[in-house]
Amino acid sequence: MMTDRRIIDETSVPRLPTGVRLKFDDPRDQWVILAPERMYVLDQVALAIVRECDGVANVGGIIDALAEDFAAPRAQIGGDVVHMLQDFADKGVIDA
Repeated sequence: MMTDRRIIDETSVPRLPTGVRLKFDDPRDQWVILAPERMYVLDQVALAIVRECDGVANVGGIIDALAEDFAAPRAQIGGDVVHMLQDFADKGVIDA
């Protein structure tokens, strides 16, 4: 069965769907996303992005906040944020 692919852009409002959660994994000493029968280990950049996915902020606002936090060019941050969120959306880890 084929489902419609949700395309992430700056107007998308990402959030973790029901059954998916962000958690600190003590044995690994790392932040992870836990999803049904899956786990994703997050690096510092991915963690910063996922923490902004509150179901209120849109992707454009997340990019602005991260560009300011990391003192990095918005265009560079924007590409990375959209790419990561699209990958997670394709895997069912992010709703938008």
